[in-house]
Amino acid sequence: MSGTYDDVAPLRATEPTADSAAGTALAATRTSVPITVVEPERVARGGIVLLHESREFSPQLLDLMRSLAFEGWIVVAPHLFDRIADDQVHEVFGDELFDDFDAGFDWLTRRGVFADTIGVLGFDSAGTAAFLVATNRPIGAAVSVAAPGITEPLPDQEVALVDIAPSLQAPWLGLFGADDPATPPEAVDRLRDATARANVASLTITYPGLSHRADRPDPDDDADNAIRIDSQTRIYDWFDSNLR
Repeated sequence: MSGTYDDVAPLRATEPTADSAAGTALAATRTSVPITVVEPERVARGGIVLLHESREFSPQLLDLMRSLAFEGWIVVAPHLFDRIADDQVHEVFGDELFDDFDAGFDWLTRRGVFADTIGVLGFDSAGTAAFLVATNRPIGAAVSVAAPGITEPLPDQEVALVDIAPSLQAPWLGLFGADDPATPPEAVDRLRDATARANVASLTITYPGLSHRADRPDPDDDADNAIRIDSQTRIYDWFDSNLR
């Protein structure tokens, strides 16, 4: 099926724990995650699980998903906030985020997509999750945009990215803005050095300002727009080069 549509992806069955028993009724009964899917018109080359900290999919985010589908990928975006009733919560992390990734990954493999042709693309703390996915999941490539938690772990994150970077198992691309207080340049430099010690390809790019975000409205300034185009092109090229 080509085009854009909504579906649900079953969660992997897990054994109940004491912590989960003490959780909310929603967590206890949650067996699937809603997903938005964009499929290419032609036979798919592989798939991309997109993780994004947004309660609603903006036109810019949907445009990015369509652009990736135009390149030949099935794009699956789990609705990460489906499990969170509090509208004031704007960040996601923890084990349930990885459960949502696994559900999207399994949805793709059930449709015949091979694991090594599946990539993950994450923004903000979901970009941090994409990095960690690349250290412990059998995927083909990962891209993180504006991922925090570089030198100090995020809440619910056991380790900082610089500490686990040598364990990367999938080629990883990181895109950062030099003026982002969540990812200061000195921390990004440390991450660049740490990922260079991994046994897979890595590339860490820092752009001036914050115009590298493909999920944000098009900037009015020509220089900022050139940065945006360059960052999008790098995402496309990274998946094109590594998902084979």
